[in-house]
Amino acid sequence: MKTVRVGTRNSPLAMKQTQIVLDLLKKIHGDFPVEIVPMTTKGDQLLSVSLSKIGGKGLFINEVEQALLQGKIDFAVHSLKDMPAQIATGLALAAIPERSDPADCLIFREATALEELPQNARIGTSSLRREFQMKKLRHDLQVESIRGNVGTRLQRMEENGLDGIVLAVAGLKRLNWFEEPTYPYLILTSEQCIPAVGQGALAVECRSDDLEMMRFLQTIDHAETRELVLEERAFLAVLNGNCDIPIGAYATKTVAGYRFSGFLGDKSQQQSFSETVTVKNLAGTGLAVAQRLLAAMEQE
Repeated sequence: MKTVRVGTRNSPLAMKQTQIVLDLLKKIHGDFPVEIVPMTTKGDQLLSVSLSKIGGKGLFINEVEQALLQGKIDFAVHSLKDMPAQIATGLALAAIPERSDPADCLIFREATALEELPQNARIGTSSLRREFQMKKLRHDLQVESIRGNVGTRLQRMEENGLDGIVLAVAGLKRLNWFEEPTYPYLILTSEQCIPAVGQGALAVECRSDDLEMMRFLQTIDHAETRELVLEERAFLAVLNGNCDIPIGAYATKTVAGYRFSGFLGDKSQQQSFSETVTVKNLAGTGLAVAQRLLAAMEQE
């Protein structure tokens, strides 16, 4: 087999996620020659500016997707939550492996619980979705923009004297942070903070006309995860979601059917709307919930 070239962001977490995908593939196909091609994206370079001001989600994948379209790499590994609602023309979401924990984690610098945070505590996050929902938990919280990889954000929490930061549980787990946590933390429930669309899931992308690679990658696709996150992405598509709009959606399978939670924030009015439904059939739920939340926002 020819050497397979895999593109990914050049960060510790992205490299770890790429290795997770490669390990899954090797369990099925056996060992194969591979070259990891790390790239620095615009989103990685402009750390001093919030994502909502410089173009949003696509900034973390544009360079990688261009390399894929130009044939410089054979497939790419992304965090699904970083992908815009529409896949770029000529590319396909070949595999979505089984999802990791989609929750958010509030890491404290000194406190050990949400109620222990001082009045007007300063919390760092780069996500408008997290900002809106943290302020619903504690109206007095002051949210400050903070970006960078996990290590950088933890360091900036310390250096800037922030009272806490919010990070994705999946990333912390993949980096084994919970094995020896360096700070107290609280894992937020989906009732406290509805996750980002696709949070915790990985996206394995290839060229749509590369049928051989498509078949190779589809072997690690997880059918239930795909069903759930694609419904979340349908919610995202209706709302034209990007990093400049506070949006969250989370679908789960239950004994009786499915549970779907949607969140939409209105920056101009500093209001937010959410809805959770249980259904027997998931198809169309993301669309319906998105339309109802949009209607509720427009009526205000």
